[in-house]
Amino acid sequence: MRSKVMERSSLLLLFCGLLFLSRGFAQGPNIVNLTIRTQNSVQYRDDLGDPARVGTQPGVIPWRTTANFYPLVGIADIAEINSKPARGMIVLRGLGFSVTRNAQPGQATADSPGRIAVWDVHIDILDDQGRPVGSIAVNGIGGGPQAPGLPPGFGTHSVTGGSGAFLGAKGQMMGTGPSRLASMAEDPANRQINGGTSTMWVIQLIPLLRPEIVTMSGTPAIFHDDFAPVSAARPARAGELLIANVTGLGAVRGQPTLGDLFPMSPIVEVASPVEVKVNGREAEVVNKSGWPGTSDRYRVDFRIPQGIAPGMAAVQLTAAWIPGQAVDIPVR
Repeated sequence: MRSKVMERSSLLLLFCGLLFLSRGFAQGPNIVNLTIRTQNSVQYRDDLGDPARVGTQPGVIPWRTTANFYPLVGIADIAEINSKPARGMIVLRGLGFSVTRNAQPGQATADSPGRIAVWDVHIDILDDQGRPVGSIAVNGIGGGPQAPGLPPGFGTHSVTGGSGAFLGAKGQMMGTGPSRLASMAEDPANRQINGGTSTMWVIQLIPLLRPEIVTMSGTPAIFHDDFAPVSAARPARAGELLIANVTGLGAVRGQPTLGDLFPMSPIVEVASPVEVKVNGREAEVVNKSGWPGTSDRYRVDFRIPQGIAPGMAAVQLTAAWIPGQAVDIPVR
């Protein structure tokens, strides 16, 4: 009797597994990799014991090693994301410590050697013109080995959320390259003058939203400039300006409340950097705006690059460095 019950249970589990797989539940999260490169990275560590001396020295003041449990603040300038120019900063706040399995007096004992700090990290991302795009919040432990699944680096950090283009994001992060270590006596107003190191942060992001080109009856909602759909009967041409109806571009500029209907006038611009590729080649993006009268549809005008071979061409949208699924359109 027990054998038959176990057999039925196994068959039920197998059926449920096949059902989940057929519906896509077993595929796991769709992860986006963000590689953020920074410059002028400096970590200010407290070795003073006197708050009145904080930030009073204009020159480079090296950190004098303290035994354990010291406050720290790190600041770095964002230079690029996924090899594209960007701006902003990464700031971290934490508590440094020394931990080892065989602790000496003044050290901390634990089974996690190499860990050197616990901290909160806030990544404030601007576009290449210095306009806000969004932020990513992270917390974790610095130093030691990276979390499983991440490339070689240091630290184990969890993405706990985001704002703007990264609203609701989750994931994990690691860093490479140490910051310059400075005493908190050094004036942080001179950080970019005094200089720091170049560092890299790799984020495996699970976004809440992705940019997607709308499909209607299985056909991508991409139009000629007279709003006639691109089709086999009327394919796109190299150099032609096309209009795409898309979703998942997030907040727009000049409209503070997410979810409000986009106005007819003035046209509101999408806050995130938007890119379009056609057969892997970058296309000129002429417009990225909220579609008037909707709250979740957007208009992206892009130009088909010259030299695209006739036939079916793959069009892929990227917003805030997050790629969407490619769709195919006919080109002649």
